[in-house]
Amino acid sequence: MLGELDDTQINNLLSSQVVGRLACSDGKQPYIVPVTYTYDGEYIYGQTNEGTKLEILRKNPNVCFEVDRMINMRNWQSVIVQGIFEELSSKEAEQAGNIFFNRMYPLLTSSTVHTYGKTAEGKTDNSTGIKDVMYRIKIEKVTGRFEKE
Repeated sequence: MLGELDDTQINNLLSSQVVGRLACSDGKQPYIVPVTYTYDGEYIYGQTNEGTKLEILRKNPNVCFEVDRMINMRNWQSVIVQGIFEELSSKEAEQAGNIFFNRMYPLLTSSTVHTYGKTAEGKTDNSTGIKDVMYRIKIEKVTGRFEKE
């Protein structure tokens, strides 16, 4: 049976996963990358460094974000978010970092996700490997589909 996820199922899927795919475009060529993320019920949060993805997002903040859970080809769920990339700074970046790392810290298994550190003065300690840019995706539209045998 194919169907549409309701709001509760969409929120559950977005909240239960930590890896999604972020798609953006420079107007000529689409670009999609897997990213670690967290979802707080309102925004999708992530972190990144300078590079192709960030260059494109700064020029065109319109994004598509996808998350899925697949048991097999007949049992899966998928959510697609259309939204706006927002690069965060100062207090907003700090708050986003707290949200992101409070979710990620228990799951740390890779060098691509690092602990969130602070100096004695309360400033971010980048020696812990935090990526340079915290961002969020403002959700404009969200849809979800599923198949269940």
